[in-house]
This record gives sequence, structure tokens and C-alpha cells, in this order.
Amino acid sequence: MLGVQMEQRVNLKFLVKLGKTFTEAYAMLKEVYGNECLFCTLLFDWFKRFKEERETIEEVPRPGRPSMSKTDENIEKIVDKQISSGKWTCRQVIFIRFVQRQLSDIFAGLSVADTANHGAF
Repeated sequence: MLGVQMEQRVNLKFLVKLGKTFTEAYAMLKEVYGNECLFCTLLFDWFKRFKEERETIEEVPRPGRPSMSKTDENIEKIVDKQISSGKWTCRQVIFIRFVQRQLSDIFAGLSVADTANHGAF
């Protein structure tokens, strides 16, 4: 099933194909979705894309920095660098290592479905 954002993109694409103006399309979407309607500027960006005959409703990955740079490996590198630079006290290092172990234990017990249902990630 489509999410609300994707559903609105599909409906906006349909309205563009019907030849509706942005003002007409926005008014219709606002009437249907109310408070859940996407922001006007975001809808206008999608409206322009569909006017330019874009077919897909999915986001195109942007070039540049990856969206997920917080990996365990990266965090470990940063912690090690801070420790070796002498910027952290012994107490801070012990605390960081303790928190890392606790979080690892917590996440190891969770399934993907658990994290998806709570929206924490």
C-alpha cells in the first residue's frame, strides 16, 4: 500500500495529465487530504516534474554524501580517534564503551519489524 506522500504524488500526476493548473490541483489535494496534504512548495516541485513529463513518482537519489553515514564502523573510528588524541578523559571513554555495549545488546534483540513499528529509526 502506498504511503500518504506517494499517494498524493500519484494523484498530482493524474491531475497534471488532466490539464489542471497548479492552483486547481493544490486546492483539490488540500480538500482531500486536509492537514496531511504535502507542503505547497513540495507539491509545486512535483507538479513541475510531472509537467515536464516525468513518469516516476519515486525520489531520485541525489549525488554527494551518502544518506547513511552513521555506521558502527564510522562511530568506532571516531571514538578511537578521540581516545588516541587524548581529548577524552578515562571516565568519558569508559562511559562511551558502556553505552555502545548497552545499545548493541538492545538492538541485537530487536527485529526490523520492531523498529519499523515504532518509527524510531
